[in-house]
Amino acid sequence: MSNSYAEAYDKSINDPDGFWGPVAEDCFWYKKWDKVLDDSNKPFYRWFTGGRTNTCYNAVDLHVENGRGDQTAIIYDSPVTDTIKKFTYNDLKEQVSLFAGALAAKGVKKGDRVIIYMPMIPEATFAMLACARLGAVHSVVFGGFAANELATRINDAKPKVIVSASCGIEVTRVIEYKPLLDEAIDLSEAKPDACIILQRPQAQAEMQDGRDFDWADVMYQASPHDCVPVEATDPLYILYTSGTTGQPKGVVRDNGGHMVALKWTMSAIYGVDTGDVYWAASDIGWVVGHSYIVYGPLLKGCTTIVFEGKPVGTPDASVFWRIISEHKVKTLFTAPTAFRAIKREDPTAQMMKDFDLSGFNYLFLAGERTDPDTLSWAENSLKVPVIDHWWQTETGWAIAANCMGIEQFPVKPGSPTKAAPGWNMDVLDGDGKPVPKGEIGAIVVKLPLPPGTLPTLWQNDQRYKEAYLSAFPGYYETSDAGYIDEEGYVYVMARTDDIINVAGHRLSTGAMEEAIAGHPDVAECAVMGVEDQLKGQIPLGMMVLNAGVDRDEDEVVKEVIALVREKIGPVAAFKTATVVKRLPKTRSGKILRGTMRSIADKKEYKVPATIDDYTILDEIEDSLGKIGYGKNA
Repeated sequence: MSNSYAEAYDKSINDPDGFWGPVAEDCFWYKKWDKVLDDSNKPFYRWFTGGRTNTCYNAVDLHVENGRGDQTAIIYDSPVTDTIKKFTYNDLKEQVSLFAGALAAKGVKKGDRVIIYMPMIPEATFAMLACARLGAVHSVVFGGFAANELATRINDAKPKVIVSASCGIEVTRVIEYKPLLDEAIDLSEAKPDACIILQRPQAQAEMQDGRDFDWADVMYQASPHDCVPVEATDPLYILYTSGTTGQPKGVVRDNGGHMVALKWTMSAIYGVDTGDVYWAASDIGWVVGHSYIVYGPLLKGCTTIVFEGKPVGTPDASVFWRIISEHKVKTLFTAPTAFRAIKREDPTAQMMKDFDLSGFNYLFLAGERTDPDTLSWAENSLKVPVIDHWWQTETGWAIAANCMGIEQFPVKPGSPTKAAPGWNMDVLDGDGKPVPKGEIGAIVVKLPLPPGTLPTLWQNDQRYKEAYLSAFPGYYETSDAGYIDEEGYVYVMARTDDIINVAGHRLSTGAMEEAIAGHPDVAECAVMGVEDQLKGQIPLGMMVLNAGVDRDEDEVVKEVIALVREKIGPVAAFKTATVVKRLPKTRSGKILRGTMRSIADKKEYKVPATIDDYTILDEIEDSLGKIGYGKNA
């Protein structure tokens, strides 16, 4: 592999076979592929056709056979239950092969679907890997999802078995899962043959005779199951995107391309090697959890951390530093919203001083755009590179990143640096024509997408084409807007529908948020375009202040309005903002700008299933009403 970004990137675009073929040699194959890139059925490109492999074998058994069985594979750190457990690769192989045997005993075989509805506990990773071991297709649904949302996923995936737990724990609150699961199955037309339930001490689930089975019982009765060879193009998992309207889209991930790409990214992008401790502070219900709690680190032979807690409140804003110090974490990957929460509670990073972070090398942020103020705070506090990178559920790994293992570039605040190898990125106008460098447009990726991305949607090729490939023929539409500068740095400024049109001027809400976040009293913010009779749309800002700020809120609002005017100019027409206690977010940390915009414009909206607290929307209604928006105005 080249040690020059330019060489690696050019080869990945101009000679994908020559780039990805050698990368794939680093994985185990029962049978080598016939073709690296198969373009015989455009736009459904496939990678490593003819190859046979098994993702679980590569993530677990291979390390045991290579003499790394005694290395720690998983560290389970749960401040909410005051538990730390460590599992070696030998332990992991034993648990996963036994649970694969338990699933097989319930009739699960290659190609069958298994829904996993569990909290952040080691057994969730065992279940995912056990499915991969059998060649079954897992679909993880975030633990605690509403019953009707779980039901839509059951109907679409039609699982043979559902694996769940009696409860999850949100800080100090116990959320019982089994009643939600029972209701979801009642609502579903598709019924599972069996449910396997892990009983946790915090709640005892009521079991239904003949359908529900205790995890401990099935594990006691199970025989270990070997890995089942699968085609590289066979599906590994389905992950449903959390759309705010309509039927969720089932993003499919294959076995071969996914395995090759993720293992490569661990060193190429994240700068970690076999044996290093890597922590993605996310949840297995999200794509980050799939890619970088479970598969990526284990494929590389790293130690991965399963964290059952929150960045603040379990017990306080020092928990990240405690885990990094105690477990010798080399690289942390989390969402900017986590760092904004920590910064809000501990603005001067005093809590960090109690911990030894000398072995910590990199902080990676993704999920929301990293505002320059949060980037600066993290850099100044941690004294390590802070890398914003950008990707999506559909892509499975980073579209744009500062690739630590290839060539490190200077950080430009507000940019996730450059397109990662494999990503032929462009910026187009509404007519599909490239825009000049530095001008905002729709960010797209020229086909074929690299390995590890979605080859299609679950049993819905037509919807895949309509949702991602129809707007700009020959390109994957990211639905994000932004620009690429003269040096090739990418700037993702907003979702395409968050580019607002103020009196004919196309403006980025992300640029306004960047300006607001620069105010010393602001912890986090959101800007959305609301309807205006004169100008079509005008920007409206919502701000959360840092803990301990004791100033007149109207004064802060005036200062923020002046700041936006100074940074962007009068053309932004930014004249309205309000302070709120908190912003509505999904459980993965994304701010629900579209929902707030609908509230402000008095439009009907569907409450997203992924929201972490429904009462917050009532607070937003009240706050908007005080400044003349929404039904409470």
